[in-house]
Amino acid sequence: MPKSSLFNSFSRILKRASIDPLPIHSTRHTHAFLLLEAGADMKYVQERLGHGSIQVTSVVYAHISKKIEQDTMGKFEDHMKRVLE
Repeated sequence: MPKSSLFNSFSRILKRASIDPLPIHSTRHTHAFLLLEAGADMKYVQERLGHGSIQVTSVVYAHISKKIEQDTMGKFEDHMKRVLE
């Protein structure tokens, strides 16, 4: 499919949904963000996005969500409670 067809279709969908125009690449970032918030492993996200290394994925996406930070701290706290029991 030509890029222009995809871009034009995406633009029409946004317009019909009364959503301000945005770059189609933003859907890629949204997808990665939602995967990470759902608990997907960074390695899986790296492979899904086609990044050559996990470092690229980590640099771009690791900082994006307070929810991820809170979930990670919650997991750590739960782990430490089990260790100290």
